[in-house]
Amino acid sequence: MGLALIACQPIPAAPPTPPAQAAPPVVASPSPAMLTAAQIGVADPAVTTSLWGNAATTNRDLELARNAGFKWIKQQFEWRNIEPDATGRLQWAEADRIVDAVTAVGFKMIARVDDQPKWASTKVTFPAVGPPDNPQDFADFLTAVAARYKGRIQAYEVWDEPNVASRWGEKRPDPGEYTRMLRAAYTGIKGADPQALVVSAALLPTTRYDETVVPDLIYLRSMYGSNVKGAFDVLGVDARGYKAAPCMDPLQVAEDPALSNNDQTLPVEGRRVYAFRHVEDVRMIMADRGDGNKPIGVLDMGWTTDSRAESPDHWHALSEQDQATYLADGFRCAREQWTPWIAFMTVDYLADPSWTQQQDEYWMAITTPQGEPRPAYMALKVLFGH
Repeated sequence: MGLALIACQPIPAAPPTPPAQAAPPVVASPSPAMLTAAQIGVADPAVTTSLWGNAATTNRDLELARNAGFKWIKQQFEWRNIEPDATGRLQWAEADRIVDAVTAVGFKMIARVDDQPKWASTKVTFPAVGPPDNPQDFADFLTAVAARYKGRIQAYEVWDEPNVASRWGEKRPDPGEYTRMLRAAYTGIKGADPQALVVSAALLPTTRYDETVVPDLIYLRSMYGSNVKGAFDVLGVDARGYKAAPCMDPLQVAEDPALSNNDQTLPVEGRRVYAFRHVEDVRMIMADRGDGNKPIGVLDMGWTTDSRAESPDHWHALSEQDQATYLADGFRCAREQWTPWIAFMTVDYLADPSWTQQQDEYWMAITTPQGEPRPAYMALKVLFGH
């Protein structure tokens, strides 16, 4: 997961602010009428799956998702796995298998698309993850994907956590560069499937600010300064929780040392990231920039039960029963306080069959790697009426 490890470290001195540069001109992109969260589905339940390379457990996991009442599947499609060798040389077999399986069960799909192939970036030491040399290469790839799966992949998350160096070529994250990539991707996807939703990448909520990570709110403001408006349909957010109950006021969470990892070196405003409702801080930026009518989609949410003493997540680990309660209450809170602007909400995870207790994701998942429901799964099933 890595979130607590980054978020609970003190903020070093902020790097020098680069000279202001004129924002690039906005390039017109094809766009249908703006969809509201109500049209997409207010707080519509989604779940992250690990279907790629797991043919033996695909039907099992899709049945688990359907039986719980989830409406959306979020699945990663790595660019490097589909176009590994050269531009235009596409290998569709595994992607076809997954899209066919998800469609057959009747789910809507969020495709997280990221992770460049080796040929696409000379500045990133493969297999590290980072932006392509030419954003149009990524846009062309997304155009091909959207054309092939028109009407069957309903939403595309364009990259993931670009505000972290480990997801940006091990270099300082660059909101302007990501915005240009997002705009090119938007044009490509919409040109092939005008009804598909383009979702901006979930940004890691963090208090740390240095050469390796930029706080999500600072990064988002920079995206708007780089003319991101009009380059997405849904703003993606990461709403993973820590120790506080989901409906707690972010200021109360920030002021309580027990709920913010005793992180008293940080200003109160910076500690609001320890609250589930930090999403509302993101919303305020959208409204201030004239995007108040656009929906937000939660791309990651969950609470960990990681009991390993050596884990950086140990300080905010919950019991399995509290994890179940917090996840269900997170949906209730969103429906009460985030209507009408909240769209899908994605729970992490249906466990990958290969995960072990040595992986952070194991402790966040609502099922075991063997496909057994945990209390969180059962609580959501009851909440969703299944």
